[in-house]
Amino acid sequence: MPVTIDDVRAVADGLPRSYEVIVRDRVKFRVGSIVWLAFNQAETEMGFAFPKEERAALVESEPDVFLLPHPSDLRFNWVEAHLDRLDVERMTELVLDAWCLVVPQKLWPMAGR
Repeated sequence: MPVTIDDVRAVADGLPRSYEVIVRDRVKFRVGSIVWLAFNQAETEMGFAFPKEERAALVESEPDVFLLPHPSDLRFNWVEAHLDRLDVERMTELVLDAWCLVVPQKLWPMAGR
């Protein structure tokens, strides 16, 4: 069954310091002023924090699932995924890893990391 934005919310909403905002009709999750998770307007693609140095390998390994961000966003630690090609378990792992990139390490145990 394809993942939906509500499945992602179920994971992201409970994470310490994370909160949801709407910016230009797009759902985004922030920690402080840092956007660590976002959706396109159609809510079919999820962008998330991901190490720049690892994203090319991720996209090349599964180009039907992952894609590079828009050229203007390549300077950020960011990659995108098609929601309908993720299962809940994989989405949860990606969301938790993205959140861990933007919060202090002392918070990781609160998410089971």
